Amino acid sequence: MEDVEAFAERAITALGDDNLTWVAEPATVAALLSLAADAAHGVTRPAAPIATFLAGVTLGQAGGDPAALEAALAQIRGAIPT
Repeated sequence: MEDVEAFAERAITALGDDNLTWVAEPATVAALLSLAADAAHGVTRPAAPIATFLAGVTLGQAGGDPAALEAALAQIRGAIPT
């Protein structure tokens, strides 16, 4: 199976936005995968892409500030039943 970070790097290159390189960093990939797993197991599998999409939209609205990721992850996780 392909390395997720390598896929993220290729996707960023395809998008042509060098400002997104931080998304391919192991810590960011791990945080997004963790959110997806929590949503998939806490709600239902189709919730995983919705959760990560919402995190991305929130980051976009915050001007792409990577620091906004932590807040977005916490807020979305708060909506996942335990």
